[in-house]
Amino acid sequence: MIASVHGEVLSVRLDAAVVEVGGVGMLVQATPTTLAGLRVGAPARLATSLVVREDALTLFGFTDADERDVFEIVQTVSGIGPRLALAMLAVHTPDGLRQAVADENLAALQRVPGIGRKGAQRIVLELKDRLGPPAASVPAVVRADDHRAQVVEALTGLGWPARSASDAVEQVLDGSEEPVSPDEVAGVLRAALRTLGGPRG
Repeated sequence: MIASVHGEVLSVRLDAAVVEVGGVGMLVQATPTTLAGLRVGAPARLATSLVVREDALTLFGFTDADERDVFEIVQTVSGIGPRLALAMLAVHTPDGLRQAVADENLAALQRVPGIGRKGAQRIVLELKDRLGPPAASVPAVVRADDHRAQVVEALTGLGWPARSASDAVEQVLDGSEEPVSPDEVAGVLRAALRTLGGPRG
């Protein structure tokens, strides 16, 4: 198993990055939030999980080992493969998933594209004793903080001018003054990237 990669970031796109390791460009699938933290030409270290299929070897990258471990654990649930597991981490942080499972919060789990009510119930049932408790409960007032600046920073990190990034975020939010919660950051980032035409590099 390839547990981690460390090297120069050669390119970043909407769903993956290429990291040069020992002269070899490794294609690493990742969440928009993880990709937003990468900079073309800069070194990066990602915890990774190699998924082996008959017709493909796919490497998935994460900001830390905890995120990778959660990615692997959720795949033990019937019907959840690596793509859906990655989508879960694009919507929720590892502790966010732990909190949703601990609270049996089906609505939170159903925010993940591809997970319906029955799937959410199955996740709660099968992961209740496997994910462990969240590190700390996050008060709702903190989770409601506006994270627009985080999305704009992520876009500028992908090569877009600050003005264009800000305009794209406002266009996605349609001028709304409502705060962006942590759970919405990845979705807003994806939508803004589509508006801009995809990440540069």
